[in-house]
Amino acid sequence: MLELVALAPAARARWDAFVAAHPDGTFFHLAGWADVMKKAYGHRTHFVMAERNGTVTGVLPLVEIKSMLFGHALVSNAFCVGGGPLCDDEETRARLLEEAERIGRAVGAEYVELRDAGPAEGWTGKDDLYAGFEREMDADEPKNLLQIPRKQRAVVRKAIEAPFRVTVDQDIDTFFALFARTVRDHGTPVFPKRFFAAILEVFPGNADILTIWKNGRPLSSVLSYYFRDRVYPYYTGSDPAARAAGTNDLMYWRLMRHAVGRGAKIFDFGRSKLGTGPYSFKKNWGFEPRPIAHQYLLLRRDTLPNVNPTNPRYAQLIEVWRKLPVPVANTLSSFISPYLG
Repeated sequence: MLELVALAPAARARWDAFVAAHPDGTFFHLAGWADVMKKAYGHRTHFVMAERNGTVTGVLPLVEIKSMLFGHALVSNAFCVGGGPLCDDEETRARLLEEAERIGRAVGAEYVELRDAGPAEGWTGKDDLYAGFEREMDADEPKNLLQIPRKQRAVVRKAIEAPFRVTVDQDIDTFFALFARTVRDHGTPVFPKRFFAAILEVFPGNADILTIWKNGRPLSSVLSYYFRDRVYPYYTGSDPAARAAGTNDLMYWRLMRHAVGRGAKIFDFGRSKLGTGPYSFKKNWGFEPRPIAHQYLLLRRDTLPNVNPTNPRYAQLIEVWRKLPVPVANTLSSFISPYLG
């Protein structure tokens, strides 16, 4: 008998134990994301767990995002690059997908989105927008350095020899100042500081901030996640002087070594949109792209959603946003970014 139940506080340890033990489990499947969504945005969550004879066989973390600008969706998992259905067997997967559709129709969602998920009957797949990048890190530092292509390695070596200071902590203020400036320069709204505070509060042992300093001035900073043998450099920000100084490259190198020290083996560079600067940057580091597929179940619309900066309809708005003072962009972002998950 397969039973589907809503995630309850008493079941969180069992949920996370299943994720940790499953070969395809990721940081984005963890139960704590329900708390992050509530603390940061007040979004309603529908985290569904499947059980057979008292044993967990699958989980599906669904976040409901309802916006006048961007529509009404159920996303697994919102504000993450993955988090689609995690299951032990096909029966469980089929039941979880049926439940996702049932919830979607019950709440009046326009569509359900599963991130980094395999094909599903009746769902529409899209795999031509994002690519993921990951690679093993050698525990030996010289060998790890040799994994980086020659030209990029020369940039990293030069930065290593410079007198930069490296800190690893949970200094949200320093990170956020750099991140907000970078996001504004890209022409997109920034997530509020409370979002990052919620992440660090909910996952205190699984997230930190690494920052590169020069003469007492922060130039590059990254907020990373850690799960099992993997590190995810997820949010980055930098000063305009960082590129010339080489601190963005040093930041990733120092993070690799820091992560190895924590026991990590895989450097998950995350996803990037095809044909963009970040996509090329990761390839220059020697990472090979893999297509990332999202699955969509259209309930109250006929076309796939396209809420991303590459959509031509946002081009003019992006150019205007880039010219806004950072404080103004941050204020306006608080009304928009909670719905860009």
